Formats: sequence, C-alpha cells, structure tokens
Amino acid sequence: MARPLLAAGDAPYRAAQARDWFWRRRVSSFEEMRTLPAATRSRLGSAFRFSTLHVRRRRQADEGLTAKYLFGLEDGRTVETVVMHYPAGAGRRARTTICVSSQVGCPIGCSFCATGQSGFDRNLTEAEIVDQLLEVSRHLTLEQRAVTNVVFMGMGEPLNNYGPVVGAIRRWSRSDTLNFSPRRVTVSTIGLVPFIERLGAEGMPVNLAISLHAPDDALRSRMIPVNRKYSIASVVAAARAHANRTGRRVSYEYVLLAGVNDSLEQARRLTAVVRHPLSHVNLIPMNPIAGSALAPPSRQQALAFQGVLQAAGVSTTIRATRGLDIDAACGQLRAREPAVTAGK
Repeated sequence: MARPLLAAGDAPYRAAQARDWFWRRRVSSFEEMRTLPAATRSRLGSAFRFSTLHVRRRRQADEGLTAKYLFGLEDGRTVETVVMHYPAGAGRRARTTICVSSQVGCPIGCSFCATGQSGFDRNLTEAEIVDQLLEVSRHLTLEQRAVTNVVFMGMGEPLNNYGPVVGAIRRWSRSDTLNFSPRRVTVSTIGLVPFIERLGAEGMPVNLAISLHAPDDALRSRMIPVNRKYSIASVVAAARAHANRTGRRVSYEYVLLAGVNDSLEQARRLTAVVRHPLSHVNLIPMNPIAGSALAPPSRQQALAFQGVLQAAGVSTTIRATRGLDIDAACGQLRAREPAVTAGK
C-alpha cells in the first residue's frame, strides 16, 4: 500500500495505518479506516481492490456452530467456505476452523464428491484464497470470535494449485499481516506425490492430510482415478517422509461409504497401510448427495470399523457430521445456486 500513498505525498506512517486497519482490525472497506484522511482513503480505493470476492449467501446450522459461505468472484463464478466452531471440552480448548477452497470446481473426479460432479473451471488466485480467510474473519470479529485453524479441504485439490496455496499460507504467516502460524494450517491432498515432496521441502511446518478412502489400489483406483498414477504405497511413503521431515502428524481422511469401503476386513487392511507413530485416521461418514446411490454406513458399523483400527494401535477419530441441513458437503450449496454473469 505504501507506494501509491508516498507518490501522492502521504506520510510514510499512513501505509502502516492502512495495513493495521486491513489486517488487524479487519474493517470491511477503505472508508472505515477512520484515522486516515478522506483523500487518503479515496486514493486507496482508486489504487486497490479491497477484496476479490463477496458474500452471495451465508447459511448456518448446528445451532450456530457451522456456517457455510457461498462467495461470488469477480468473473461471476462461485466458491464455498465453511466455518466450524468447536466448544471447549474433554481437556481441549475451544477452536474455530475455516475450511477454504483452492479451485473453482475440481479436476480429480472422485466418485463420492459433490464438487467433482460440477466439473472444473479454474484455479483460484492467491488473493482469492487469502480473501476467504479475511472475509470470514471480518464476520467473526463482529461475533468476538477468531479463526484458530485453517484447513484446505474445500473445493478443489490444493496441490494442483500449488503456487497460490503456498503463497497464501506464507502471506497469512507474515508478521505484518495476520501472523497466522503454518502449524495451524492443514493441507489436504488426494496424493499428488511430487507436490507432497515439494511441500515438505518448503520449510513450513504445515500439517498434511491424505484423502485415502480405500485400503487397496484396486478399490481406490475405481473411486479416485488419479490413484492409477500415484499408488497408495507411493502416497503413504511421501506422507511419512513429510512427517519425518516436519515432525508433524499426518492425517489420513477416510470417507466411509456403506457397502463400499466400510467392512471390518477393509479396516484390517487399512491398519496395515497407515500404522505409524506420526499418523492419525479421520473416519468421515459420507454426506449424502442428491441423486447418488452412495450412502454413509450406520453408526454401529462406523464404530466397529473404528474399533478395529484402535485395537491395532492406530489413532482414530470419527469426525462429527456437520451442516447436513445446509448442504455442507463441498459443492452442494454451489450446485443449488444459479450462475451469475461477470459484471452483473
């Protein structure tokens, strides 16, 4: 922000004031930067876009603990962002997690994913990723809340948009922006091995989550076509190398699909694949998708599957299903919204 202001004759400290209003106080417009002269605010508005996105729709569920945003982008496309509040309990602090998107749609084509059904439009820019966190943070500030964790588990495959994703994480972490530690960021991937290796070499202690969803290559290749290129063994090897390099535990995401990947025999095979000191399995009962024959297993079956893993010493959690009444699975809310032509 400094260059246009200095060129117009503003004092150097005005740029620092503007950054403080934008990043720390999280105002909603240049006009709200009240310590800046009107002429300075006007110059900022002429030189910069305040945000690359706007809220088209916001829905809440779970008695206010879950909120889903549908953001409109400048070209008329839309992306989704989910906020989940977790109250303190069982020795854990309260936390607020934001699930951000990295692409408009997704090119991976997983059989159980609503985003994949809508196809792929384009990658998000670094600014569009950063602005999801900023826009949500502005809303949370009004509620006297703050984001404690960021997960790249929204629309898209984050490592397929590597540069903007890493750039956004670095921008959040700067001391003159949000000072948001990479240790509180989780990057989820379907298993793009070269980029997992590259991420581990970045020197950022981000958490890695692998969307595994099957215990063997035959089933995973039917569910996730890219598995034909990067086998389970190669993905897990890259994930373990990341864990050893960063000291951060790897999470294996496993969407439970009734009659597909939820048998106790499959749980035993999964145990052999993921068992490692720096690993954890998140079991995720599928969010139902309209028109899909796939469905989540019963609670009893999910607990039995978890029990097999835990008996073998594998750290395992069944993730609580959130936001079923607000189309919380990635891509569902967007699919229900009509497209908007850019400029309208």
